[in-house]
Amino acid sequence: MDYNTIRGMFTLLIFAVFIVIVIWSYSKKRQSSFDDIANSILDDDLKTVHSLQERTKQSKQETNNNV
Repeated sequence: MDYNTIRGMFTLLIFAVFIVIVIWSYSKKRQSSFDDIANSILDDDLKTVHSLQERTKQSKQETNNNV
């Protein structure tokens, strides 16, 4: 085997791995899992917004109590 044959086989191997990853990522079984992961970012943002709103309410109440 010469160097070009090895390079060709390696290229085919990498291409096959790429095709397997694409098929795996677009399969119907994985869709709900990927959707949950994608929406988790938004869930974290909503939690952050709600916690900031609660802190603001608490600080306003403390300010009103001090007056």
